[in-house]
Amino acid sequence: MLRSIADDIRASFDYGNMVVKLIIINVGVYVITAILGAFFPSFYTTSILPYLALPGDPMVLLYRPWTLITHMFLHEGLWHVLWNMLTFYWFGYIVGDLIGDRKILPIYIIGGLFGALAFLISFQLVAGIGGMALGASAAIMAIVFAAVATAPDYSMNLILFGPVRIKYIGLVILFLDIIGTRSMVNSGGHIAHLGGALFGFLFVYLLRQGTDVADAFNRFIDFFKFNTTKKPKKRTTLKVAHKASDSQRDTIQKKNSYNVPTRVDEILDKIKQTGYDSLTDEEKDVLYQASKN
Repeated sequence: MLRSIADDIRASFDYGNMVVKLIIINVGVYVITAILGAFFPSFYTTSILPYLALPGDPMVLLYRPWTLITHMFLHEGLWHVLWNMLTFYWFGYIVGDLIGDRKILPIYIIGGLFGALAFLISFQLVAGIGGMALGASAAIMAIVFAAVATAPDYSMNLILFGPVRIKYIGLVILFLDIIGTRSMVNSGGHIAHLGGALFGFLFVYLLRQGTDVADAFNRFIDFFKFNTTKKPKKRTTLKVAHKASDSQRDTIQKKNSYNVPTRVDEILDKIKQTGYDSLTDEEKDVLYQASKN
């Protein structure tokens, strides 16, 4: 049975999109750390947690720079990881569908780093901030507000409320985090959330201005990948010429009459005004093809 479960997880990781992969990593880290915390609580809190969570003291961070990344995959408590992963699943799929799966990891990581920076600054300026930060919340807030900035009128079905536009969901989340910065519980975490939300908005703003932060991030990651896959030899195929019909020529001319970035901007504007469901099949195809670049 365990082998079957492991095979299922491996297949999901290999063939799933980036949202699925990040959820698997987060849940896997939580399961391991939860077991360590349950059976070896003293060892976990003194020898494991301080080396994975983000320290508020910059001098400690100098000796543990990896915590800038590890802290955003670390959770304490079942409800903590469950709520974060559900939120990530809902909004991650919106971002992936609208602007591309390869945008998910850059937004997640850089959003988490923005949250880490906000926490480190608040630790120096605000009294009562906790000594460590952990959790994917800031990274997920970046995903949430990237979705809100891209398609604010996109609707989600909420229990007891029915269809609700995500701009209102984002507004409620933002309000809770703002007032949370003044509470005595996890105020540093709420400040980090705001840092992640800021990056989500900033990412989409820059994307609309023609600057794709995700592209630079992905090229940096791809540079370090060691690809041993051999490219298949190009086969010679027989090309058959055919004459396009009038309707086909009209479709081709229509598609070629737009510059791709301009066409994508028009589609995103349409989503903003009338929602994703209002798109035609041709518009969805254009958006899908653009997301793969």
